[in-house]
Amino acid sequence: MEPKTIREGYLVKKRLYCFLQGTVLNSWKVVWVVLADDGIEFYKKKTDSSPKGMIPLKGAILTNPCQDFSKRMFVFKLSIAKNQDHFFQATHLEERELWIKDIKRAIKCLQGGKKFARKSTRRSIRLPETINLSELYFLMKDQDAGIKEMKLEKDKKVFNHCFTGNNVIDWLVSQGKVRNRTEGLMVAAGLLNEGFLQPAGELSQGGAENSSDLTLLDQPDAFYYFADSGFYCEGYSSDDDVIVKEEFRGAKVKQGCLLKQGHLRKNWKVRNFILRDDPAYLHYYDPTKGEEDPLGSIHLHGSVVTAVDYVPDAKRHDVEGNLFEIITSDEIHYYLQAATAEECNEWIKAIQAVAKSGK
Repeated sequence: MEPKTIREGYLVKKRLYCFLQGTVLNSWKVVWVVLADDGIEFYKKKTDSSPKGMIPLKGAILTNPCQDFSKRMFVFKLSIAKNQDHFFQATHLEERELWIKDIKRAIKCLQGGKKFARKSTRRSIRLPETINLSELYFLMKDQDAGIKEMKLEKDKKVFNHCFTGNNVIDWLVSQGKVRNRTEGLMVAAGLLNEGFLQPAGELSQGGAENSSDLTLLDQPDAFYYFADSGFYCEGYSSDDDVIVKEEFRGAKVKQGCLLKQGHLRKNWKVRNFILRDDPAYLHYYDPTKGEEDPLGSIHLHGSVVTAVDYVPDAKRHDVEGNLFEIITSDEIHYYLQAATAEECNEWIKAIQAVAKSGK
């Protein structure tokens, strides 16, 4: 029987090059990853018929989160026989957790000689005796019942989309997730160590770095933020810096990898896109280099977004299906391709909503 495809999409993978002189070079590249019930295949491009490599899941050990790289978030590691380690990086937390959940399940099914089947989501909503940090994190982010993100000021800096340490503990206690503040600190430390929460500011960063396990401070002046939020910090800087940061004020609405056609060479490259509202912007980044500096931005106010069947000037490039076009108020055309038809529709609807409501 052919292996069953469970999940597929873009991830960033660490590559290792060994030269004759003995030099070792590490690099990170975007690859198309296909998770089957018996292994993981990765391709240079989605349209390639042959994979660049295959990782068997039988006997594999999954490490999540992988903290081998201090400047890279949302990394997980698969270790197989002969001490071979494979490192993958997702673009955001929710994406990583979906991959982890399915890979864990596939490994467990292989060990037990069972067919892959996802567990009932109804059953997973009820927190087990050992708290499920992934489920807890998404409850904390709930816009109505979760922890409220705020703009906080300290040491001549403004911290946007963050909250305090005692906000976290207050919420855990008030929602009945823990019995007392001491137990809340243990759970909060777990959220920090797993990368769900991040420290912001010198006080919280100091608390996180001064011990082998990350520690959350139950204090009103210790700041934290959700790993995939729209957090950013402002200080007293030049007027140009303030203007640039204005377009990052909006909360993240959607994030993920898309293929984008370049304006000059008309070639297609995978980019990590982040959609923000109020102001309405779509920023795109090199997925291998994080979210420090965007490669570009699309101001969406007054733009038109539609699905298209083909892209002009794309004859030399193998791009078919799941295409959409953004036409800005300045008559600039952007052509993008999603991995699936469902994902394409989700992006179109999200961008249309932001373009209509955002400024």
